[in-house]
Formats: sequence, structure tokens, C-alpha cells
Amino acid sequence: MRSGRRRPARRRPRTGRSAGSWRRKAFLSSFILDSVCWEVVGVVKLWNEWCRTSNTTTVLPTDSFCLFYRLISDPTVLLCQCSCYVAEDQQFQWLEKVLGCMQKEGLQVTILSTCPVADYKTQESTLTLPSPFLKALKTKEFKEQVCCPLLEQPNIVRDLPAAVLSYCQVWQIPAVLYQCYTDVIKLDTVTIEAFKPLLSTKILKSLVKDVSESTKILKKLLTTNETHSNIYI
Repeated sequence: MRSGRRRPARRRPRTGRSAGSWRRKAFLSSFILDSVCWEVVGVVKLWNEWCRTSNTTTVLPTDSFCLFYRLISDPTVLLCQCSCYVAEDQQFQWLEKVLGCMQKEGLQVTILSTCPVADYKTQESTLTLPSPFLKALKTKEFKEQVCCPLLEQPNIVRDLPAAVLSYCQVWQIPAVLYQCYTDVIKLDTVTIEAFKPLLSTKILKSLVKDVSESTKILKKLLTTNETHSNIYI
């Protein structure tokens, strides 16, 4: 999917977007994904002011792609790792291309997202909150127990995670969004491990890799990221 776009007059600042995608990628790569059990079956390329991809047709796990993996032992299980920003006027097209071609019967969706703890609305001071922490938001059709408290009003979710959840609500698809609020802007172990309660959920517990191996992979990812970050200091 590739679309040219005009720059609008005003935009909401995009702070911490890169770190957020890296946290989700690190969590999935450490605890679920591996080259033996999963295979890449698709890719979505995007172009906008924050995300530019080349014309190459080679499917590679770069930061400007949304990659789709399929569980080899069970082809009905798909995982989407979206490392690029999907602009508001591209979200409907993304949803139609990705979810529009899937059979709705029996479909269940789990969404992972991160955002700054400063976005969390509460009567308490955000300085006293035990960051990071998880909140869940689900569609009416999702009947399973969630592994964290539900997101309270007047809090909202934004961007592609919100669009996916809204799509599932309209199409009566069981779906749950887990949003991690954090006060750290870089890739860190604490925020990644905040997602670990999800590993005990019904939909993910059968996909979890060996824990000891997962810890090694996570440590390697963090070391690599730290090395790359030091280049710019």
C-alpha cells in the first residue's frame, strides 16, 4: 500500500513514537517470534511525512514496514508487527487491506500499544503512578478475562490501535487493546516486561517461547539498541 499525501496545516506532535514501536517489537521478538515457528507472509509499505519507503519489492524487516507473520504449525494465527506510523487518512485503507480480506467468523484480535504516562488522565498526580502500567480496552464481543484493569474514562486511545479496535467493534469482532503507559522514552527492560502478564492470557500462552531463551534475546536487543543510540551522543 503506497499513497501520496499533502501536508496538513496542523498536526499533533509525535513524541516517543519510535521508542513505542521498538518496545512492542522487542517484546514480541523476545517472547513469541522466532524464525523456526513463524514465517513472513506479507508486508505493507507506507509513505507519509514520518514514514518513507523505497520502491523495492523485497520483504525485509525494516522500520518502515508492517510485517505479517504466520504460525507455521497453525496458519490461522497471524501476527502483525507494525514499525511505521500510519497517518489518520491512511488508517481506513490499511484496515480494508489487512482486515477486510480476513474471514470475520472466528476471528479474534489482540492489540499492543504504548504511550507516555503524561497522556493518562487521572485525578491523582501522574508522578505518583507506578509507571509503567497496563490498561485494557475491549470490544463488546470480547468475553475473556483481561489481565489488567480496564481503561477508565475520560481516557482515550489514538492512532492505528484505536482504528483497529473501532473496526472490530463495528464488525462485531472480539478484540482487546492493551496499552502500556510509560515515562521512559527509550527502549528499556522495565517497559517491555510490563507486557509480560499478557503471556498468561488464553490467546498468547500457547505461543510463548522458552523463558530463559527469551531473556537472552531481550538482553541482546537492548544491548544492540544502546550501542546504536551511543552513536548519536
